[in-house]
Amino acid sequence: MKKLNGKMALVTGAGQGVGRGIALRLAREGAAVMVAEINETTGRAVVAELQALGAQAAFVHTDINHKASVLAAVEATVSQLGGIDILVNNAWPAGSVPQRLENMSDATFEGAFQAGLQSVWWAMRAAFPHMKARRWGRIINMCSLNGVNAHPYTAHYNTMKEGVRALSRTAAREWGEHGICVNVICPAAATPAYEVFKSRAPDSAAEMLKQNPMGYMGDPEADIGPVAAFLASEDCRYLTGNTLFVDGGSHINGVSWVPPVAD
Repeated sequence: MKKLNGKMALVTGAGQGVGRGIALRLAREGAAVMVAEINETTGRAVVAELQALGAQAAFVHTDINHKASVLAAVEATVSQLGGIDILVNNAWPAGSVPQRLENMSDATFEGAFQAGLQSVWWAMRAAFPHMKARRWGRIINMCSLNGVNAHPYTAHYNTMKEGVRALSRTAAREWGEHGICVNVICPAAATPAYEVFKSRAPDSAAEMLKQNPMGYMGDPEADIGPVAAFLASEDCRYLTGNTLFVDGGSHINGVSWVPPVAD
């Protein structure tokens, strides 16, 4: 028996990287999956992958910069899949260019919060009444060691992700009585964004791997996906408000992450 049979999931940013890996793993465990993605080409490609596994899957074009688009993704999940039991907030704002704190504009800082924090809140609030009615729900929010360890030159991203962690813990406190578990994953994975970082700062990327106790960046489906599937399942019924560092041990002593930045 697959652990997510009969469950309906919405995964934002599921067109590539960690989102795709989680979507694939949820589908392998029996969940129906709504792929919410701004890139229609990659989003529909992932839907095809999920359907090839025998899963029910659909695509909804989603731009997390806009509230109406986020709410529409939740509604599409309910109307097309039959409900929403699992919400994975994985999408994050594009164009998060490293900058020195003193050079960061108001627009850059505020933009990260709208797309990265408010979009998570919009999705959670929209999913809540459906989960409350079922007295069962799983919310998984993707955060980052960047915020936990306060890595340099990404203050907007760091602060936004720590805001999501605070929101997650508060929701876990308030919504636990309704059978809703809310948890956070801070992953380290070989994603397209990591590949860009590695090409721009190869020495820093190599140093990161040296400081990782397991010595490699995780695979989105094989390493991150199973943890998300656990958090999405009945096995997680008594685990809420936690942050799971799925990072090969990188969080233990912290890793040196210093992206190139203009003066």
